[in-house]
Amino acid sequence: MKARTLSESKAIKFARLTKMGKTMTQHRCKRKDSKKPKRRSNSYLNVVELDTFPMVQDFQVRHLISPIEPRSQSQQDYLQSIDNNQLTFATGPAGTGKTWVCAAKAAEALLDKTVKKIVITRPVVEAEENMGFLPGCIEEKFAPYFTPFREVLEERLGAGHVKALLKAGRIEMAPLAYMRGRSFKECFVVLDEAQNTSEGQMKLFLTRIGENSKIVINGDISQKDIKVASGLTDAVNRFSHFANIGYVHFEQQDIIRSGLVQKIVEGYESPPHFKPPVMCA
Repeated sequence: MKARTLSESKAIKFARLTKMGKTMTQHRCKRKDSKKPKRRSNSYLNVVELDTFPMVQDFQVRHLISPIEPRSQSQQDYLQSIDNNQLTFATGPAGTGKTWVCAAKAAEALLDKTVKKIVITRPVVEAEENMGFLPGCIEEKFAPYFTPFREVLEERLGAGHVKALLKAGRIEMAPLAYMRGRSFKECFVVLDEAQNTSEGQMKLFLTRIGENSKIVINGDISQKDIKVASGLTDAVNRFSHFANIGYVHFEQQDIIRSGLVQKIVEGYESPPHFKPPVMCA
């Protein structure tokens, strides 16, 4: 049997396609489509509609929905103030759990759908050092300041869930300077390191509060890095006695980070007892 030439093979194929009512162009397109790799669906991340707003669900991450357990009486008062008031001020030394508690409450509110988003802000004031120009967009520049909150949110919600919520705009982090003109509605808003706000900045922030929002303002007056009067001290003196506004002050005995931190804070707040020896020539 003689082998068919290339032209004879094409002619036979063309005759078959013509009999089927197709053209060579249609046949080639079909072959190209069949060779395209099929896109894999991202099955673990879906955006679904819950009630009246979208909720991002990460089915690969187990959410830590265990209740928030206070580790001191001040933390218990802090939790009750957040639950019972629209605005809560919290002051006191580092290591008392101010940041952890309010971030955990923000995650809880988002899961319970009592708010639509979490907004975290703070004044961008460097602690007696200049890091210089930071590359990237505003989110990338602000990311180092957001790390303490992100760690708590990832602990409570799961890292994948937090990443998806950030991408969907359900968790927002921005410097205080970008809050002008905003209105906080159906948000859980945290202003951290508020001791570094001026009185004008604090007024700007407080006048953003809208309906169905929960606001928490944290700070440690002893670690103020600005030269002007603190807006946190001024706001606490003005508003802490108002209805629907709570105020909790943490003491040295409320420090839970470590026993050493508690001793260090005590040491800074008392005169030094040890004088180094004078070096003689």
